[in-house]
Amino acid sequence: MSRFWSPVVQTLTPYVPGEQPQVERLVKLNTNESPYGPSPKALAAIAAENTSDLRLYPDPEGARLKQAIATLHGLDPKQVFLGNGSDEVLAHVFQGLLKQKSPILFPDITYSFYPVYCKLFGIEYETVPLSADFAINLDDYAKLNGGIIFPNPNAPTGRSIPRSEIERLLKKNSGSVIVVDEAYVDYGTESCIPLLRGPNCPENLLVSHTLSKSRALAGLRVGFAVGHPALIEGLERVKNSFNSYPLGRLAQVGAIAAIEDQAHLEAMSAKVVKTREALVNALDRLGFETLPSTANFVFTRHSKHAGATLYQQLRERGIIVRHFKSPRIDAFLRITIGTDEQNQELIGALEELVK
Repeated sequence: MSRFWSPVVQTLTPYVPGEQPQVERLVKLNTNESPYGPSPKALAAIAAENTSDLRLYPDPEGARLKQAIATLHGLDPKQVFLGNGSDEVLAHVFQGLLKQKSPILFPDITYSFYPVYCKLFGIEYETVPLSADFAINLDDYAKLNGGIIFPNPNAPTGRSIPRSEIERLLKKNSGSVIVVDEAYVDYGTESCIPLLRGPNCPENLLVSHTLSKSRALAGLRVGFAVGHPALIEGLERVKNSFNSYPLGRLAQVGAIAAIEDQAHLEAMSAKVVKTREALVNALDRLGFETLPSTANFVFTRHSKHAGATLYQQLRERGIIVRHFKSPRIDAFLRITIGTDEQNQELIGALEELVK
């Protein structure tokens, strides 16, 4: 610990990202990356932009990318905010929208960056317990708050909430902002973005997205949020007080091409969903209990084998999944949906282990 640290640094427990082992022969199912490549049109656009123009700053507003996102979702570009992956977008959201007098609310089992941001920015928060079957019950959020944030589907559980329930919460919770983190929405979850279209756009709804998962651009670092123009203006004020050039030239052109190639997104997402169903069926035959998932991962446990033990035994076989030591979920493994071949190798290893 350095004596030159600011006081807040001494209190932080940073977020721990999924491991990125530098091993050639590895079945990597731990960080929810896409098992398939990005749109070929995105790769072509990045290659075409890789010229001497990289000496020039990118468009600080990302106007063309905002327009592409707005066109895809039937919104106005003034409703779109850009950032380096959805993590940076969420950092600006916590600082710009969720730092209020009352504590904000989020699930007790959820994306572990949320409490990290709260501690970094000095935000009071309360966690709301998931139900016994690990679902988010939005009725439990009907209390005084400075804002509400949750992923849909939730991570690491994979369980999702119908849009109609979120719309009902919006009407009941008109006094603070509701942030829906839709990082995994393209694998079978109803998006809340349609609620933002037209003159009846709610003032208190913000939806965040990433191009790291279903659009397979985790290495490019592009995220965005959409909401009422007044919310977006607040985020822009924070961004321009922090980093006025958040997205590079390559990131912007690659993201535009990926956004415009909806056919590639739908085809790759469908492949992941099909493999997910096959994996759940195989896990069921091996005696695992798997939570309902509409994400590109599953959350599963075995009644006779500890999660930590299975995690380590898989690792020894060159298969990396995610294990959390947190209370209530330490028996579970979170398994990213890989290719069919990776799926078969995982199941083969688990068959040996549970015997």
